[in-house]
Amino acid sequence: MTSPTERVLSGLPGIRPWLEDLYRHLHAHPELSMAEHRTAARVVEEVRGMPGGQDLEVVPGIGGTGVVVVVRNGEGPTVLVRADMDGLPVVEDTGLDYASTTFAANRQGECVPVMHACGHDTHVATLLGALRLLLQDRGAWGGTLLAVFQPAEEQYNGAEAMVADGLVDRLPRPDVALGQHVLPGPAGSVQVAPGPIMASCDDFRITLHGKGGHGSSPHTAIDPVVMAASLVMRLQTVVSRQVSPRATAVVTVGRIAAGTKTNIIPAHAVVEGTVRTYDDEVARHCLEVIGRTARAEAAAWGAPEPEVETFDHLPVTDNDADVTEVVRRALAAELGADNVRAFEPEMGSEDFSELPAAWGIPYCYWGFGAFDAEAWARSEAAGTQATDFPDNHSPHFAPVLQPMLDTGVRAMVAATMAWVGR
Repeated sequence: MTSPTERVLSGLPGIRPWLEDLYRHLHAHPELSMAEHRTAARVVEEVRGMPGGQDLEVVPGIGGTGVVVVVRNGEGPTVLVRADMDGLPVVEDTGLDYASTTFAANRQGECVPVMHACGHDTHVATLLGALRLLLQDRGAWGGTLLAVFQPAEEQYNGAEAMVADGLVDRLPRPDVALGQHVLPGPAGSVQVAPGPIMASCDDFRITLHGKGGHGSSPHTAIDPVVMAASLVMRLQTVVSRQVSPRATAVVTVGRIAAGTKTNIIPAHAVVEGTVRTYDDEVARHCLEVIGRTARAEAAAWGAPEPEVETFDHLPVTDNDADVTEVVRRALAAELGADNVRAFEPEMGSEDFSELPAAWGIPYCYWGFGAFDAEAWARSEAAGTQATDFPDNHSPHFAPVLQPMLDTGVRAMVAATMAWVGR
């Protein structure tokens, strides 16, 4: 007997050419955070062309460039399914014939390269594919779908912007939220686990104030460049010497900015970085130590007290145990138990959970594999996956077309149908 999920997914071979062409287009035309205008327009265009698409409630412009599609299909649960849309300022070096050659202006007005180096193009394509299949067979399910196409995950404020723009008041209340991310791993497989799977994020900015002068006379100046270099080295001991070995934390400095010319000692230097952890108290402690260390460094130089700011907070991604078990069973039934792997907790961060948090509802977030399964198996046997395959955000990040796309669609349909299937 054919299950409701099998009924819906029986249409996958028929949409596969469209799905692959859509993905190639999205990959070749990435857009920066909060500038996803063409991507959002393409989402609306594709939805309107789906079965019954002209009659759907499509809400564009939420949180800037966000799009929400509301599909009401009788009685049943309300399920929120989410895909993020933005690319990254990375020069693509994949060699793909559909590689991005896009350049765009960033928030500072600088012209930068743009690439879908984190795979958000796969998220948009697979959610649209899942939506199309569900619309093609409404008799197999009942309830309401909220398909959320979110901007600016890479800028950490896309979900926040959608919530601030009235997302909760403008949409039906969902019972559960689902999301997925393409990750290093064998294509055809998924990764899922209950509990905390991705870390919180707290970014920091330290502005050091020195005394400018001539590069030939450093003794008459207070050099903030050297001050910044010394501070960066001191910050390497925050975790190793001031956080319990039983805790998990990362402190990384990712940006230093100072100076305009080789023979000028500047008056200021800026150090920016990030704190990642699974514990709010550990995060608070790390930020306190970072601020104290920055002030002590400045005092040692006889410099004015620095400015220490925090920004771009993201919560821990903490999968609900009951929801995750439902999702895990659905994925195993569709893909086979051998293709459902454990999601190993990582220190990367995500803003997906801010959407369900706005309603106070449970959620599950999982991964699906990006790379050739046979090549991955060889590397896994040798223990060389980290060197053999690029990670997300790499200029070489190039998921295989298939079965990666099919798996993303099948996973999203199966997980959704676990709630709305008849």
